[in-house]
Amino acid sequence: MNRRTSIQFGLALAGLARYQLASAHHGWSSFDQTRPVFLSGRAANVRWRNPHVEFTLELDPRLQLPADLADRRVPAQSAQVDGPSVLKRAVLPNRRDPRWEIELAPIFRINQWQIPQIQPGQAVELVGFTFSAEQGSALLRAEYLFLADRVYGLRSSPA
Repeated sequence: MNRRTSIQFGLALAGLARYQLASAHHGWSSFDQTRPVFLSGRAANVRWRNPHVEFTLELDPRLQLPADLADRRVPAQSAQVDGPSVLKRAVLPNRRDPRWEIELAPIFRINQWQIPQIQPGQAVELVGFTFSAEQGSALLRAEYLFLADRVYGLRSSPA
């Protein structure tokens, strides 16, 4: 392989890697932020890594909105998030998949909030966002994580 072909091949590989990284990571704009969704269940297959912490949520078969959800206190974040409004607007998902993929925040933000590592089988509640009309896979990008009587904001760092 000559030098020019090697350079072109290297550039093509770099472009492919950038594309794969971009398509594997979902920014907030990919999600329908007008319709917060509430989920609860047990964590499974926890992946504590970058670009963000992920786990599979085994959905509670008796899923219902908690009566106190709209009244729960949420922590202040550095980003302007109207937490009380998000909780008041939260609904149950339309789809009833028994398992959902959950995206939390990057490790550095998880560390800022001092979130303990989620263990398989641990009870978890979340409010977050799905893709528009819940299309595609059962995926939730978490805005708030309710874990062991604590609430964590995941959009940004603590205020």
